[in-house]
Amino acid sequence: MINQVYRLVSPRQFEVTYQDFSLQTNMVVIRPTHLSICNADQRYYTGSRGKEVLAKKLPMALIHEGIGKVVYDPKGEFASGTKVVMVPNIPTEEDEFIGENYLRTSKFRSSGYDGFMQDYVFLNRDRLVEIPEDMNPHVAAFTELITIAMHSLTRFESRSHKRRNTFGVWGDGNLGFIMCLLLKKKYPGSKVISFGKTKYKMDRFSFVDESYQIDEIPEHVTIDHAFECVGGLGSQYAIDQSIDVLVPEGSISILGVSEYPVEVNTRMLLEKGITMIGSSRSGRADFENTVAFYKDYPDVVDYFTTLIGEVQTVSSIQTIIEAFEKDLTSSWGKTIMEWKI
Repeated sequence: MINQVYRLVSPRQFEVTYQDFSLQTNMVVIRPTHLSICNADQRYYTGSRGKEVLAKKLPMALIHEGIGKVVYDPKGEFASGTKVVMVPNIPTEEDEFIGENYLRTSKFRSSGYDGFMQDYVFLNRDRLVEIPEDMNPHVAAFTELITIAMHSLTRFESRSHKRRNTFGVWGDGNLGFIMCLLLKKKYPGSKVISFGKTKYKMDRFSFVDESYQIDEIPEHVTIDHAFECVGGLGSQYAIDQSIDVLVPEGSISILGVSEYPVEVNTRMLLEKGITMIGSSRSGRADFENTVAFYKDYPDVVDYFTTLIGEVQTVSSIQTIIEAFEKDLTSSWGKTIMEWKI
């Protein structure tokens, strides 16, 4: 069959390309229905990744957050119309100790490999996780972002000490919101404190126990473990602050991505015996855990609707561009594309 792929060929410019794909394989055919724009997609769209990176990566279909419906499964394991979340990570090998999202041989959609902006996506069946039929599709569309926080929690649980009375989360954006909510549900007896710089964003964190603007943290505040969800150069200040308020032998989970190296106060890191835990992306197990989380705590989906910013119906390349431009001017939440092209 002929498949249309909508690729970014240069900043702010998309073109349609055509691929011939055989149905005589074991791959499952998915029709995307809802796609979510990520900051990483925007860096490609605006050209802020730099000329060398763009020359290496483009042309490329964007988007690695999305859901769809099964169109065809050669094995018949997925019924036609089944709603699924698509896993963007594509491992090519297995390792006893290294997760699929850390293997250097793994491919990742919308990062040097075509993402989900296609008429149909052809996936190995282990790259699909079924989602509840009645789940809000706009929330389900950014499940991949939620899996990043879920993955970080898994690494935290296996690498940190067991005193978990108080958590601190730096970052008042989408990821910070998700991290705080996961912590409140996973550790209901613990206190969760959010740290941010924008009051109107922090006001949306209605479920946390305490919140402080980063330039107004009281001296008495201490935490057992920290989660950095800031990214960019701001992550340097978030890490420094978390080191200051952490009790000895606590941990800092780093989730924010920075294009440039940041400085770390290693003197206090060593003096307090702090453990730093890095995490990036996620794997199939994290998607399964996240879908199970939706089912165990159905009220979280209502909280996550707070993160829905713009919703754009996409029926042409022009409306794709409109969605990306709206996302650039949105001050809060995720931009969702209803994929009807």
